[in-house]
Amino acid sequence: VQANQDITFITDGGEEVRSLAEMIAPASEHVLDWFHITMRITVLRQFAQGLENHNEQAGQDLLETLRRIKWHLWHGNAYRASEEIGDLQFDAEALETDYPIMRKFLTAIGEFRSYIASNSASLINYGERYRSGERISSAFVEATVNAVISKRFAKKQQMQWSRIGAHLMLQTRTQTLDGSLR
Repeated sequence: VQANQDITFITDGGEEVRSLAEMIAPASEHVLDWFHITMRITVLRQFAQGLENHNEQAGQDLLETLRRIKWHLWHGNAYRASEEIGDLQFDAEALETDYPIMRKFLTAIGEFRSYIASNSASLINYGERYRSGERISSAFVEATVNAVISKRFAKKQQMQWSRIGAHLMLQTRTQTLDGSLR
């Protein structure tokens, strides 16, 4: 890596990864992985859908708020998304319901709020970046790595990789995917 080379790191928001990226390339761009954002929103949607069985209107209202949050995040509006997350938390806390996992739902909302707040500097306009053909997620790389590792380290396979061989193969595969191997 050249000192003046532009590098974009797509991360899950973990501090360890961000610290490592800053050591490698201090002027790098950090992007919060869209896949990880949507995974968390999906969990919240599942809670809200469950709430619909106990309080249909409240569940629908919270689902609509989640739709708006996702829209704001997709368009890079972290401020509006944060406001909507605060509204979601306020509305959910104000509910009087017999929903048996309401406490878990509230905890998940609070964790999502903290996640977005602590990673707000890494939020971008995902829609714009996607339309320009740039990556917004590392899901394709994670899926490839998981598939290769699962296949080669499975006990039923005739051939298995050593740890060193697997590491070298993953480096080569990563370079193939990012276009740096020619």
